[in-house]
Amino acid sequence: MSAAAASWDAIVVGAGHNGLVCAATLARGGRRVLVLEAGATVGGCAVTREFAPGFRVSAGAHLLHQMPAGLIAELGLAAHGLEYAASALPTTALAADGEPLEIGDLTALARRSAADARAWPLFTARLGRFARLLRRLLDAPAPRLGSDAWSDRLALGELGLRLRLLGRRDMRELLRIIGMNAYDLVCDEFELPALQGALGLDAVLGSNFGPRAPGTVLTLLYRLAAESAAGPRALAQPRGGMGALSAALSRAATAAGAVIRTSAPVARIAVRDDRAGGVVLESGEELAAPCVLSSADAKTTFLRLLGTEHLDTGFVRRVDHFRCRGVAARLHLALDRLPAFRTRAPAALGGRLLVAPSADYLERAWNHSKYQQWSAEPALEITIPTVHDPALAPAGRHVLSATVQYAPYAAEGGWQSQKPRFLEALYGVLEAHAPGLRSSVLAAELLTPADLEREFRVTGGHWHHGDLAFDQFYMVRPVPGAAQHATPLAGLYLCGASCHPGGGVMGIAGRNAARRVLAEVRR
Repeated sequence: MSAAAASWDAIVVGAGHNGLVCAATLARGGRRVLVLEAGATVGGCAVTREFAPGFRVSAGAHLLHQMPAGLIAELGLAAHGLEYAASALPTTALAADGEPLEIGDLTALARRSAADARAWPLFTARLGRFARLLRRLLDAPAPRLGSDAWSDRLALGELGLRLRLLGRRDMRELLRIIGMNAYDLVCDEFELPALQGALGLDAVLGSNFGPRAPGTVLTLLYRLAAESAAGPRALAQPRGGMGALSAALSRAATAAGAVIRTSAPVARIAVRDDRAGGVVLESGEELAAPCVLSSADAKTTFLRLLGTEHLDTGFVRRVDHFRCRGVAARLHLALDRLPAFRTRAPAALGGRLLVAPSADYLERAWNHSKYQQWSAEPALEITIPTVHDPALAPAGRHVLSATVQYAPYAAEGGWQSQKPRFLEALYGVLEAHAPGLRSSVLAAELLTPADLEREFRVTGGHWHHGDLAFDQFYMVRPVPGAAQHATPLAGLYLCGASCHPGGGVMGIAGRNAARRVLAEVRR
């Protein structure tokens, strides 16, 4: 390593939102930080780009609903240019053969089902209490199992105490439902298929599960926990798209003293004296630092950048078995007019529009992906960002952005031949809810999980970097031996969505990893 390169206290691999939060936190703690990003721009999956002439879209994540309000304030993102085109967006469940349902609107719900209108406040209050308990788990690295360290024992004791403080009834209820599947929970609580489908979609969105999969109540509570930390701005649309959030994070990191280099892909993590000693770029340039933090996914970090020769065989096997095949695709449409979705409330067009008419519809949609087939009738989370942010498209034109469940990572017959057929199926689903939409399409972009893997360098194209399940969650995420940000190699840490608390645009993994380094690694 060159002497000049040894001026860094830490090198962060990847300038996605977690990498940027990590760098900003380290730099604010007085560390000399270098961030290396393979792409030409920062942001990772939280990026705004042009997909057709004059039309821009949040290419990966398209809503901000999980980043804690406290973290946004801590980094001063408003002062670094973060503005909101809209916040507290409404959610509407669409139904091709019936009236759309505005989720959370008790008056609208009572018109459809008096029983569900009575059950909804009780259900949301109960899950809200459970979500607030889980929210505390997001804010710090998970304790180690089998550890004699007092910090781990105290963390486990605090968890047990908070569980007990729920009270006997709530504690029993949480223990009853947390391992359940979302299908049984929502169908037991509510009678309206549209409400069941909307809640079921929130439980599985972005994950390789159907609503009948065990543990999907956990993923629903995980989403609610993160949204509760986001506060009143939960479900927000940054002005300029999600790339505006990444730009604000980048400015916060550089203002704190971090240096960010784009178009600087890392070829491997350098190992010296049995510890991480820096990185080697694909250009051959070597950069030294006593601490390397990777925001890349676990398989990329351990199997490609580090190499199995530096790891125990059992650990390599666990990483290899980490489930990270995505089943969510992204659809972007450039439209010559605002689509006419069947919804009573005009404001709904600026919020989330869900195509998941029932929990059974979701389960049938998932069945196809089990056999490497795309869903003929997929579930959709749709936004029209130009309703609140017209600058994303030419005057009078609009952008439609949708997350599509389910599209397997490796489609039977290959995506090259299957993608046009899948796009036609998507047009059919959209036309059922917005007649005439197909004729308004000027350009279309469909990104399958394989496309997302190539564009965002995420193994399997999984936006959580791996499924959120009991065996890949909290104390064992991503795998035993690397579940508290530290890894089997001294000086190497994980700071991305592969580690606790997981995916979504939260930034908590990056912040928690930085805090651990600040506490453990001397300058």
